Amino acid sequence: MRVDKLIRWAIRIYLLLVFAFVFTPIVTSIIFSFNSDRFPTIPLGQFTLKWYQTVINDPGFWDAARTSVVVSICSAVLATFIGFCTAYTDFRYRFRFKGAYIALALLPPTVPLIILALGMLAWLSKFHASGQVWSIIIAHTVLCAPFAMGIIRLRLQQMDPDLESAAWNLGASEWRAMHSVVLPFASPAIVSAFCLTMAVSFDEFTVAWFVSGLNKTIPVAILEVLQGTVDPQINAIGSFVFMTSISLVIIAQLIFMRRSNRSTN
Repeated sequence: MRVDKLIRWAIRIYLLLVFAFVFTPIVTSIIFSFNSDRFPTIPLGQFTLKWYQTVINDPGFWDAARTSVVVSICSAVLATFIGFCTAYTDFRYRFRFKGAYIALALLPPTVPLIILALGMLAWLSKFHASGQVWSIIIAHTVLCAPFAMGIIRLRLQQMDPDLESAAWNLGASEWRAMHSVVLPFASPAIVSAFCLTMAVSFDEFTVAWFVSGLNKTIPVAILEVLQGTVDPQINAIGSFVFMTSISLVIIAQLIFMRRSNRSTN
């Protein structure tokens, strides 16, 4: 028992150190976003909202925010749809080369982002499509679809395969069974996948930087502000991006856990 207790405490300490390593820079950036001094030094200066006011009054920020929102929503919709179709195909059907099909569907996140970005830029340039908003949407959909597929497939694994067959035997068409059986069961994962892929698209920088052209997203705009100067606006913008992304992730997790618990009870 004493050994088990020590193991539990060791795991807790390890998790605490991991969270501290991940979130300390983020918390520090948020704190300095309210600091009146231009440079991030200690002791801190006076409390101020000047940097947030500067960002809010910058038209370029709103243009980037609008582009990021449009891209993230459209990418999330497309990625969730593709992810559901892929996950359902994997769940329902058996066919030759299925392993290769799943491996190909899960491939994009395993490719280094710089290689994926160069490949998307070369491919879109052949169709004279680079530098457009919808080219960012295409690139982010390719990147995000495997995440949606993984979440939805995990949920479908919990469903009894005979439920859909029972609906067919009771006279339901394939589309009716999909609407009445599969989609309600998978809805928590679908909503969670949408929120998660939206967060991934909203945060993504490398691919967007290569294919966005003049249509800057917020991460690309941050890089332009950083070039050649130290600007406290970065802390304010970064705080906004972090709060948006973490809110989407928390919403996705809460929806998935709550509806999953309802389905199992």
